[in-house]
Amino acid sequence: MPSDRNAPVPAPAASPLTARLRILATTDVHSHVLGYDYYADQERDDIGLARVATLIAQARAEAPDSLLFDNGDFLQGNPLGDFAMQQVLTPDSGPHPALIAMNHLGYDAATLGNHEFNFGLERLMAALKAARFPVVTANVTCRQPTAPLLPPWCLLRHELTGSDGQRHAIRIGVIGFVPPQIVQWDRNVLEGRVETQDILASAAAQVPELRAAGADIVIALAHSGLGPADAGFNAEHAATDLARFPGIDAIIAGHSHLPFPGPGYPVAPGMDLKRGLVFGRPVVLPGHYASHLGVIDLDLAHDPRRGWQVTKGHAHLRPSAGISPDPSLTAAVAADHAAILTHIRRPAGQTAVALHSYFATITPSAVLDVVAEAQASYVRHQLRDQPEADLPLLSAASPFKAGGRGGPGNYTDIPAGPLALRNIADLYIYPNTIAVLKLSGAEIADWLENATGIYREIAPGSRDTPLIDEDFPSYNHDHILGLSYRIDLSQPARYDRHGALVHPGARRIQDLCHQGQPVRPKQTFLLATNSYRAAGCGGYLAARPERMVPERLVDVGHAMIRDILLRHFASPPATASQTTSFSFLPLPGTSVTFDTAPEATRHLAEVAHLHPEPLGTTPEGFARFRLHL
Repeated sequence: MPSDRNAPVPAPAASPLTARLRILATTDVHSHVLGYDYYADQERDDIGLARVATLIAQARAEAPDSLLFDNGDFLQGNPLGDFAMQQVLTPDSGPHPALIAMNHLGYDAATLGNHEFNFGLERLMAALKAARFPVVTANVTCRQPTAPLLPPWCLLRHELTGSDGQRHAIRIGVIGFVPPQIVQWDRNVLEGRVETQDILASAAAQVPELRAAGADIVIALAHSGLGPADAGFNAEHAATDLARFPGIDAIIAGHSHLPFPGPGYPVAPGMDLKRGLVFGRPVVLPGHYASHLGVIDLDLAHDPRRGWQVTKGHAHLRPSAGISPDPSLTAAVAADHAAILTHIRRPAGQTAVALHSYFATITPSAVLDVVAEAQASYVRHQLRDQPEADLPLLSAASPFKAGGRGGPGNYTDIPAGPLALRNIADLYIYPNTIAVLKLSGAEIADWLENATGIYREIAPGSRDTPLIDEDFPSYNHDHILGLSYRIDLSQPARYDRHGALVHPGARRIQDLCHQGQPVRPKQTFLLATNSYRAAGCGGYLAARPERMVPERLVDVGHAMIRDILLRHFASPPATASQTTSFSFLPLPGTSVTFDTAPEATRHLAEVAHLHPEPLGTTPEGFARFRLHL
């Protein structure tokens, strides 16, 4: 049958309207605005927001439509940031240098990290007044009155260029989360002030509201690491589970300092390390100290009824190592940088011995002994004329800078001689206050059992087993001044790194003595420690509120351990009057490997009893040694 040549020709189907939005992100900057190590008083070329600023400019030039977010832990973390937080309530204090930098770079929004709370709510809220961008946190509420500490989310109105060449409106919802454990970690300044909620429960409550308010897409700023799937209620590392949550289109993760995506990230179900996806959603975790810029590219399509939707996304990291710093950002914080250099170079006493942390996890160390002795001296003075003064006093300290994820530059190394304030900050990098607990001998033994979880189980006769469990943070590995003991590495760890009892029959701590006498299970001790540990952090379950020595006996609420150290070093030369004494139980024919900084070779005499043999340098730059047990 002949065709009807006069029939109208159907119009071609309209091409769907599409666009691309780029998300740029930083996390865990910890006030590293410039590439400067204030502890060592020297430049670094592998970190710093000034270097990331150059990457931001490049990434913005590549994509006309982009937004910039920070994922928390920007106010605390080095002398520049900590000093600003200590001064923020004084009348003549200026904006925090991290916020000067973030305002300069035009951040669109941010969330809080756990370390933002270290200095208390008054200082935190005073500092945030300088932010020229919204700061959101969905799972922290004030108790009096009951209200969110900050807005749980914000709605950003933006215009982007569509595939038709025209500008189109889009509404981007931004929601923030912080680890719910902040109420424990900073109990000394947050108790009774705020409450936290489970991250996923908060998402379930708030994301639908954000969508109902008109958000086309939702970006989650989760100051939380990529933990195992189904991590459970109140999980610290909940970003993996958040990636499966409906209504969230992309996630900026953080807190763990482990860059994602990247070749070194441990592979887990649901993770696509090449495209930066977790259960199909783009996720980025941009390292720490401004070591990386996170980049998420979202492909969008517009539906006339449902608005803009994400059709595809991927994420990658851009390292800042070797990148030239942005001169305009450097100039913006130049006055703050100069002021803190003057401050940290002030004299602060003397040390008669070198203080380094190269072997602080495997042998008694002067760098821990001097901290523990300073704590004990302060408590001893506070308890004078009190009945508790007759109790035996112990003191716990842990190595904060011991390599690990911080790399081969993450060590303390202070030569004998004059000290400056920067050295005090290097010895104690956190703004913790002093705390005192009353514990039994059995609890002290368990305390040490928990600390030995940093070591892997070593089979007798085995060769070159890595000694240190890299997933166990060195800041949770306590040594106790005033005790002697041996560690049986052939036993499994009694507790896991969260403090859960996993091997009830295991006992690594052997020959535990105080002043040459065996520690009795029912014997009573005082233990000087820090506010973080006294809150039970690190799995130390004996640290309960009822075990705290009352403040009427020991002024703990405002006594920062950095200040205690400063007073301790004021009478040169300062050395510990007693030392920690521990060793590994001999395992003949057994060797392990141990990684430390290359500079540790200057101090090998301190581990001569372990007969160290150099094995070369690891790809990460650590010096590897074979140790004989």
